[in-house]
Amino acid sequence: MLTEEIRQELFQLQDKQYRDFQLKLIPTVDEDLVIGVRTPALRKYAKQLLKKDDIEDFLEDVPHKYFDENQLHAFIVSEIKDYDLCMERVNHFLPYIDNWATCDQMSPVIFKKNREKLPEMIEAWLGSDQTYTVRFGIGMLMAHFLDENFDKRYPEMAAGIRSEEYYINMMIAWYFATALAKQYEEAVRYIENRRLEPWTHNKAIQKALESRRITAEQKAYLKSLKIKRDRES
Repeated sequence: MLTEEIRQELFQLQDKQYRDFQLKLIPTVDEDLVIGVRTPALRKYAKQLLKKDDIEDFLEDVPHKYFDENQLHAFIVSEIKDYDLCMERVNHFLPYIDNWATCDQMSPVIFKKNREKLPEMIEAWLGSDQTYTVRFGIGMLMAHFLDENFDKRYPEMAAGIRSEEYYINMMIAWYFATALAKQYEEAVRYIENRRLEPWTHNKAIQKALESRRITAEQKAYLKSLKIKRDRES
C-alpha cells in the first residue's frame, strides 16, 4: 500500500533531535506517534507525492497513525490546484485533525484565487462541534479577510464563537491580535466593548502588545483595557 511506502520514507527522513523539540510543542499528541521529520522535507515530499497517480489512496487512508503523516497530508492538500477538489479534500480531512500544528499547516494556495467562495464554508466550519475544524475556520478568516477583502461581518463571526476549548480560544485571540494590527479601528471596538470571553480578551491584548505593527500609543491604550482578574492587583 502507498501508506506503507510513505511511512517507510518518513522514517528514512527522521531527525530524532528535531522530534524531541517537536514533542514540547504538541502536548496533545502521543510521543510514540511522532516520527520527527522537518517541515521543509515534508513540504518537498508532499509536492513529489502529489504527482503520483495513486495519491488518493493515501488521502483516503484516514485516520493516519503518525503525526508526520497528518502533516504530510495537510501539505499535500494545500498544494491541490483545483479549488473544488481541494475543498473536498479539506472537508474530508478536517474531522481527523487532532492537533493545532496540523490544523495551522493546512493552508491551501488555491484559496487565494477563490476568496469570494470562502465565507460560506468558513461559516460552516465555525459552526462545527469539532475543535480543529473551528480553529481552521478562524485561521482562514485571519489569512484571507484581514486585508483588502476585510468586511465588518468577519470579526463579528469570530467574536460570536463561545468555547471551552483552549485551542479555539487561542486562535480567536490570535485573530483579534492580528486584526488590531491590520484593522485597528474596527478591531479595537471588540476590545473596548468586551465582546470576547475574559481569558480570550486578555490573551488578544497580550499578543497585540507583542506586535511590531501596533504603535506604542495603541499598545498603551490596549493595556488599559485589560480585564483585571481576581488574583491580579
